[in-house]
Amino acid sequence: MSQTFLLPEFEIEESEKPVNVASVPQRSPFRYPGGKTWLVPLFRRWIMSLPSKPEVLVEPFAGGGIISLTAGFEQLTNRVVMVELDEQIAAVWKTILGGDAEWLAKRILAFDLTVESAKAEFEKTARSQRELAFQTILKNRTAHGGILAEGAGVLKNGENGKGILSRWYPQTIAKRITNIGYVAHHFEFKHGDAFEELTRYRNKRNAVFFIDPPYTAGGKRAGSRLYKHCEVDHERLFSVCEKLCGDFLITYDHAEEVSALAKRHGFETKPVAMKNTHHAEMKELLIGKDLGWAEEGGVFRETPVEYHVRETKERRSKGKSKLV
Repeated sequence: MSQTFLLPEFEIEESEKPVNVASVPQRSPFRYPGGKTWLVPLFRRWIMSLPSKPEVLVEPFAGGGIISLTAGFEQLTNRVVMVELDEQIAAVWKTILGGDAEWLAKRILAFDLTVESAKAEFEKTARSQRELAFQTILKNRTAHGGILAEGAGVLKNGENGKGILSRWYPQTIAKRITNIGYVAHHFEFKHGDAFEELTRYRNKRNAVFFIDPPYTAGGKRAGSRLYKHCEVDHERLFSVCEKLCGDFLITYDHAEEVSALAKRHGFETKPVAMKNTHHAEMKELLIGKDLGWAEEGGVFRETPVEYHVRETKERRSKGKSKLV
């Protein structure tokens, strides 16, 4: 599987091209519950299996946005539409994609993180969208599990006893934000309802959809702990997907109720084994119109590597950078 990187201002060195999950770049600034880094190789496989390159990818529950970012950075589709209802998460994407990526990156780099400075920041009322974006990234990176829902506590012990600093990597986070800013013109962000955007693109045959709703189906309530907007009408969601002209890929917890729901709507399902960052093997359920492309199977591991922007003298003079 290969995909030509079409943006003239960026180049990916041959040795750095992602070929499996072990080389998936961590592009999202979020440390996000239910993140889909492990799914990136399967997502690529799905897109490459389509008869032609899709015009647009719509992700109606964007969250941390790793799938949308993959599509945009690697030009797997011509455009990417990200949709998110949560005001805090929306503020981050609107800031980064709306021209304030550099401001946000500098704000993160300049912040001296301590328990006291974090609490003082959280007590402030954000006076602008970009200030809310900064507070959201700060909360996401200092709360247990990256949870943004009300009641999430601040890290105490953290990783290797580093406490609140254990997930705060200002250089890395700022770099990711800056890089997204470079390709922002390929993205459209909508702060709003997932169903409205699905309906908006329902009749477009050259649109594809990646749908990863909060997991509150099948008797599982994890979504209510992780997400502010966790209630989703799953029956309605499947009914809407049944009417989509373009192809779609849905991911859910592997639950009997979800499998039954998919079957009622005539969709194919396939359990996929994955290992998270704690090396625990889990199964998620892929749902789509035709999952023949996923038959190769395999266990997918959530073990991403880093990437960076390197400036050359020539590109610096032109205001451009090189993604590696």
